[in-house]
Amino acid sequence: MLGGAGLVAASVYASATEGRGDAPGTDATGHVLSAGTATIDCPDIGSRLTAVPDAARSDVNRELALLDRETAAAYRRLQQSGPAASQDSGSVTATIMNPLKEQRAAVIGRITDALGRAGDHPRGLDALAACALRPGADPTPSATDRQSVTSPSPGQGRSANGAGQAGNGPVVSDYADITSVEPDLPNPPQQADASRGTFTSDCGVNAGGLFNSDNVIVAPGVSNGAHHVHDYVGNQGNNAFASDDDLAKAGTSCVDQGDKSSYYWPVLRLQNGTQEHDAGSPGGGTEGNAGRIVTPRQVTLTFVGNPRGKVTAMPRFLRIITGDAKAFVNGPGNANASWSCTGYEDRQLTDKYPLCPPGSDVVRTFRFQSCWDGRNIDSADHRTHVAFTAPDGSCPAGFRAIPQLVQRIVYDVPAPSLQDGGRTVPLFAVDSFPEQLHKPVTDHGDFIDVFDEGLMREMVDCINSGRVCGPSGVGSGTAAAPSAASGSGTTTLAPTPTPTPGTGTTVAASELPRAGATIPPGDSVPSVSPYTLAQPRLRESRGGLAPTGLHLWPAALGTLLALSGLIMYLRARRLPY
Repeated sequence: MLGGAGLVAASVYASATEGRGDAPGTDATGHVLSAGTATIDCPDIGSRLTAVPDAARSDVNRELALLDRETAAAYRRLQQSGPAASQDSGSVTATIMNPLKEQRAAVIGRITDALGRAGDHPRGLDALAACALRPGADPTPSATDRQSVTSPSPGQGRSANGAGQAGNGPVVSDYADITSVEPDLPNPPQQADASRGTFTSDCGVNAGGLFNSDNVIVAPGVSNGAHHVHDYVGNQGNNAFASDDDLAKAGTSCVDQGDKSSYYWPVLRLQNGTQEHDAGSPGGGTEGNAGRIVTPRQVTLTFVGNPRGKVTAMPRFLRIITGDAKAFVNGPGNANASWSCTGYEDRQLTDKYPLCPPGSDVVRTFRFQSCWDGRNIDSADHRTHVAFTAPDGSCPAGFRAIPQLVQRIVYDVPAPSLQDGGRTVPLFAVDSFPEQLHKPVTDHGDFIDVFDEGLMREMVDCINSGRVCGPSGVGSGTAAAPSAASGSGTTTLAPTPTPTPGTGTTVAASELPRAGATIPPGDSVPSVSPYTLAQPRLRESRGGLAPTGLHLWPAALGTLLALSGLIMYLRARRLPY
């Protein structure tokens, strides 16, 4: 049961922006500024429904998916009409916006009826039928933004209607030089009862290519419910029609077979003119998601503790979504993904893709909510059953701390050539709903907990007892050992095996401590704040000479015996017979 129906303007507990201040690149209403191409801004009905009775849930989910489909279709009609038509508000209103409003009104009416049949009668939904046309020009374009992008370039897929291979982004103003970003402030120190351990699961990088454009959390039972393609690691049975029982019986890509959890996120693509396998498919090229899908170089899945106290086990089949796939039109209130570069991870971007210096890789990080309401494995808006901690690490009233999933994805993609709009070195971007224009602020991650009970207990014990634990088997080279700077209050995730500028050090997967490794007294692996990443540093080694001496003493003893023999021989030669 998800409770009675409700209509709210925002999800307070699920907001990922606590402590961030005003988001850059937004207008007075909090919406992210558009650039490069026009789009359609429709109120997100799903985010307004904070509770839906079980009896109405399947009907409501189906109608919400239809709203997304209608918006995507209207955007395609807008895109096909060309840039001139998008500036003719009268023509667009008559041919695209008014029909869309009528379609949405009919769907919203069916949602209201479904809720009414279940005993709830929400008010105000009908006022959300109308959508707005967002202009394509950035009101204050920079010199870089004004680069002309007016004709296709062979092999680069450049479109006259905006930028990107499919003409719906990204654009050059979606990128920022990571070296020009100010470092984040350090996290506040942890309290004495903090849960300082970490638990890492190694589930590979989706080298086998498990993709689909479904989302069983948001649109169960609806094919192409996401309208963009996801990478999947962990559970190998996740699709729109997967039940909890299906997920429990499916295989897993994780080294520890007790982790059948599903970890998924929008794929990253190079906008280089490549026609991928999904070029003519829904969720792919037909919905503006075009270019070569990039396989991550590394995926690290680390569960960390709470800076104020112990964590409790997650319930099996708990669903968590972090970030907002519609943040470009919804505003950045629930945006939570961040972007950086190896060697510069104390600097994070939320509304720009990073331009990394040579030798540095792109890093994409998701820090999931780590407070649970203690009752529900999901909620109507997929947010209100979980929450982020306050800056001091405390959970909202009635919520309890659970292990926080920190998901770090590394890509070997070069910085695009902005001076020519990505013609020489192609632009890269995440898949998105077509009207979201591949903006980095729309990035998001999804997680379904399918740990077996024994492994979940081991995770919680490991974190609460201050140990560093990894997969029970031999690592595949994709997991990185967490490390901490003493007294910083921040856990850093050191990359493997990619060297980072300025560190000159890598950590092999075989060096990851196995389950049961205890942190020496005085050391700590503090938990990670949902907001910042410290620059990667390796944890200091303590007591390193002792184990080294244990291995060297036989050789030292042999050397001493040889020297003694030589001295006795020389003395014997001097004695008269």
